[in-house]
Amino acid sequence: MKNQEAFDLFLSWLTISLAFSWVFSSFDYSTMLAKLPIVGITVGAGFILHELAHRQVAKKFKAHAYYKAWPFGLLFVLITAFFGIIFAAPGAVYVQGEHIDRKKNGLISFAGPLTNIALAFIFAFFLFTSSTGSFLWQVGQIGYMINLWLALFNLIPIPPLDGSKVFMWQPLLWACAFIPLVGLVFFF
Repeated sequence: MKNQEAFDLFLSWLTISLAFSWVFSSFDYSTMLAKLPIVGITVGAGFILHELAHRQVAKKFKAHAYYKAWPFGLLFVLITAFFGIIFAAPGAVYVQGEHIDRKKNGLISFAGPLTNIALAFIFAFFLFTSSTGSFLWQVGQIGYMINLWLALFNLIPIPPLDGSKVFMWQPLLWACAFIPLVGLVFFF
């Protein structure tokens, strides 16, 4: 991983960690600071592994792929957090390759949200097997919610989000992931 890519990932992780901490703290600074380590762990897992999944699948297809932060996106994450909504688009993995067709682009794009779905279930294990209020329970609760939210948000079928590429490739597969996520995020 290049130094610039590592810096961009770190800056993006820090920005969305602060944003999610602010929202999960009910807009209280002292609570935000208390929640920041837990949110940092869960966002770190969800965000960084999401982006690295895109990159790894792209590299399997012999494409050049790297993460780049988007300065406006970083600022927008923080601004939207102050209104209680997080628009988590601090950057993206850029893919360059001659042989990246619609299917490969769909698979590259689907890798990130699938990673978040898998992580949500891993965090759910901590949530359901730990004592209520314990550190592991809090990690499980926040990790479950953040990863479901990241998966759902990224699967919205609007460019440049992952969902638009997955939908263009396989609309039925997109629906099989997106519709249950809507239920999990808003009703469970």
